[in-house]
Amino acid sequence: MNFATFLKTLVILAVLFVMLYVGMNNTHEINFFFPIAGTTAKKPIYESAALIFFGIFAIGVLAGTMMHGGGKGGAAKKSSSDRKDK
Repeated sequence: MNFATFLKTLVILAVLFVMLYVGMNNTHEINFFFPIAGTTAKKPIYESAALIFFGIFAIGVLAGTMMHGGGKGGAAKKSSSDRKDK
């Protein structure tokens, strides 16, 4: 395992710890408004603050993964073929 992979793993673990900490300390329910979506403009979501935080975080992680991955696969294939030639 190289250092970059180890560092990324530590960052992910730190973010997961923050999520756990927020979830443990924000058990009260809140009103969540997101008028752009349209659904919550008239009737807000009334849920646990930790659950709403986790939902927003999960959407962000999925969006970041899709943007980072790109879904093309061309760059990964090109770099692996370059390594075989050397």
